[in-house]
Amino acid sequence: MLDERAKLLLKTLVERYIADGQPVGSRTLSRASGLELSPATIRNVMSDLEGLGLIASPHTSAGRVPTARGYRLFVDTMLTAQREDFTAQSIAPDQPQKVIANAATLLSNLSQFVGVVMAPRRASVFRQIEFLRLSERRLLVIIVSPDGDVQNRVIFPEVDYSQSQLVEASNYINTHFAGLSIEQVRDRLQSEMEQLRGEIAALMQAAVQVSSEVLTQAQDEVVIAGERNLLSVTDFSSDMSHLRRAFDLFEQKAQLLRLLDVSSQAEGVRIFIGGESQVVPFEDLSIVSANYEVDGEVVGTLGVIGPTRMHYDRMIQIVDITSRLVSNALSHRK
Repeated sequence: MLDERAKLLLKTLVERYIADGQPVGSRTLSRASGLELSPATIRNVMSDLEGLGLIASPHTSAGRVPTARGYRLFVDTMLTAQREDFTAQSIAPDQPQKVIANAATLLSNLSQFVGVVMAPRRASVFRQIEFLRLSERRLLVIIVSPDGDVQNRVIFPEVDYSQSQLVEASNYINTHFAGLSIEQVRDRLQSEMEQLRGEIAALMQAAVQVSSEVLTQAQDEVVIAGERNLLSVTDFSSDMSHLRRAFDLFEQKAQLLRLLDVSSQAEGVRIFIGGESQVVPFEDLSIVSANYEVDGEVVGTLGVIGPTRMHYDRMIQIVDITSRLVSNALSHRK
């Protein structure tokens, strides 16, 4: 355990490094901490902190910088939040895709880093399905989810259906199956197949298949905004390998999905520092995330990705407020 003097010096060092981006020396630390300690005493404490893996000494400087472990201790036990006014920000109720896109942009603009939002997780349920004949053996399937989200897919059935057949099929589906999960619809179709005309049964099977694909795909979406902001972050722009690794992460998205899914299992704002998540094992990246809800139920996660040298108190506020705005927008959509 650190004594109060060591805690204050570590807190001061982290705050100075976040503010200035330069290794912090003993003289600067003595002035900034307000402690009346000799340079030798401060050097001894710094040596102890370095031995604990909380700070490190770059080869090119006599000063020290925080390690990921040092940031973690700072965030968990020493962070003092300065409340900022973000109340002028808002996200209007709209289609879920637009809400999460606006949220990603808002996170990026406020943080000046990268905003990420995982699309709402939804049960594989539809409210309405319609068919539109585009041409011979080419149909447009229109799928409306319970929250009003609309998805379109083109299918190519083996049979050339007339528009009246398409209306009959959609009426049957919407009357008997609306509000059921795709799995329930599939099970009931199996038992009712003999009662339906062959062409209508085949059309409904195709509709169930494409609906399942659409709803599953929608849940695997991650919206990212502000990747270019990292180009202006000194910690990244000075090292192209760091930039490439970060942009590779944004391209793949699968790692982000796993990370956000892990984040959804915790309440409140969660912080991953310098590869702690093991899902995104980058020592130079930190992620601040939080869940958002629809009508009181957690349906997704959002967050900010930036360098480990970030103003964590500000990021916590940005993420927390944005999660509330998204929850409100999705819960009060018209």
